[in-house]
Amino acid sequence: MLDLTPAAIPRSEPVEPRTQPSRGAAIASLGTSLPAAVVSNGPIADRIGVTDEWIVKRTGISSRHVAAPGARLSDLAADAGRGALERAGVHARELDLVLVSTSSPDDLLPNAAPLLADALGATRAGAVDVGAACNGFLSALALGAGQIEARRADAVLIVGADLMSRIVDPDCRQTAALFGDGAGAALLTASQGPGPIGSLVLGADGAAGARRIVVDRTEAKVRMDGRETFRHAVARMAQATVEALEQAELGLDDVDLFVYHQANGRILRAVGEQLGLPPDRVIDCISALGNTSSATLPLALDHAQATDRLHAGDRVVLGAFGAGFTWGAAVIEWSANP
Repeated sequence: MLDLTPAAIPRSEPVEPRTQPSRGAAIASLGTSLPAAVVSNGPIADRIGVTDEWIVKRTGISSRHVAAPGARLSDLAADAGRGALERAGVHARELDLVLVSTSSPDDLLPNAAPLLADALGATRAGAVDVGAACNGFLSALALGAGQIEARRADAVLIVGADLMSRIVDPDCRQTAALFGDGAGAALLTASQGPGPIGSLVLGADGAAGARRIVVDRTEAKVRMDGRETFRHAVARMAQATVEALEQAELGLDDVDLFVYHQANGRILRAVGEQLGLPPDRVIDCISALGNTSSATLPLALDHAQATDRLHAGDRVVLGAFGAGFTWGAAVIEWSANP
């Protein structure tokens, strides 16, 4: 009779678990799309009873792109997405996942992402909308990079797109001159090692932000407590920057360029001042674009490349803040080709 007591059963040598080499995610390319029509401050200033100089002083904005009546957000997003794919030489059929961040979809349903995937021909990709307002692109970046790092995806397209002109009250001094329309896309692909997309932190405070920036179903217009939003935006983007850098074991001096959500020119300056950053290390392109919500980060990155301020190998901090409140920051080693 066999002795099957535990002491009698011979023990095998422990087997080392099989591990795959680590991999990260990188931004391979960018694509952008802006409506053709440009609206200067003049007509807005006349309507709300202020001057062009009043708007510039309070927002840093001189003009913004505005979509034509009947324009569709999904078309603007598709144009930006095609640009990113073409720049990288990647076909839409190679995409595993399409993520769209927007606060102004064409309809409540269907969501924007499946419409975008269909327009691009991404026939084998999953498609998901991400709702985090002006922090949506950064949130989608976290989700897309995580899918690639976990080997659940090899190629992810992220698009931040908003037609804010749909939900702005043209007679409201707080918001009428603040927002613009636009779309920006980033293609994420796998990279060897920890990855050019390094540390990334996200945060939220619904108790503080629940009623500060609101678009309700009845009115469908943006209502914002500008003073409190300003205060929280500056504090949270500065805080997230420090946390992301600490996580990456880096300091402010190790960063080549800081690219923040283009919410308001005064917010950009205040974040830079709180962190002690010289203005030439902080991207400010809000003057000709306005606040395009989910699209500001990819549009700002594209602007940095176009103005020769962003190069391969540069270390970049991205930061954003949105309704909710939500916020985040990421440390990236830039690898995309212009």
